Amino acid sequence: MSANPKRRIETDVMKMMMSDLEVSLVNDNMQEFYVRFYGPPETPFAGGVWKIHVELPDQYPFKSPSIGFMNKIFHPNIDELSGSVCLDVINQTWSPMFDMMNIFETFLPQLLRYPNPNDPLNGEAAALLMRHPKEYDAKVKEYVQRFATKEAADNAAGGEEEEPDAEMSDIGSISGDEMEA
Repeated sequence: MSANPKRRIETDVMKMMMSDLEVSLVNDNMQEFYVRFYGPPETPFAGGVWKIHVELPDQYPFKSPSIGFMNKIFHPNIDELSGSVCLDVINQTWSPMFDMMNIFETFLPQLLRYPNPNDPLNGEAAALLMRHPKEYDAKVKEYVQRFATKEAADNAAGGEEEEPDAEMSDIGSISGDEMEA
């Protein structure tokens, strides 16, 4: 029997939705969704809430998913601006034996627990972790308080709310008199 990637995508996403994970599909598409991810206890990330964007390629599970943090996180292996994650098990050594639950229950918690400053996407975080671990922990906790609240995760850019408000205020500033002049 040949493998059916669509069925595997549905199985993995349904397994996540039936778990304790909070999953929200983008346009009812099982290949693109957001997952609410909580910082592991006993780490400086504890108490943090992140919105993780996930895209599953058509070749999933034979090709790895694309994972990105939507709200800011200070970590050597996560790009602060794009939210991209540098993790071998996702980027290089992905196997069809893994599923999405592995990423959220094992891989990402392990990444936050055991950062690898020798393979950084965020050089500042890596240098701080290696030279001043206590300052690194303090900066991680500051980021958690500033950027990893439930509200920050809810409002993390998915292109939803910010733009229309800005456009409305610009349109509202043009008065009828200016239009005729």
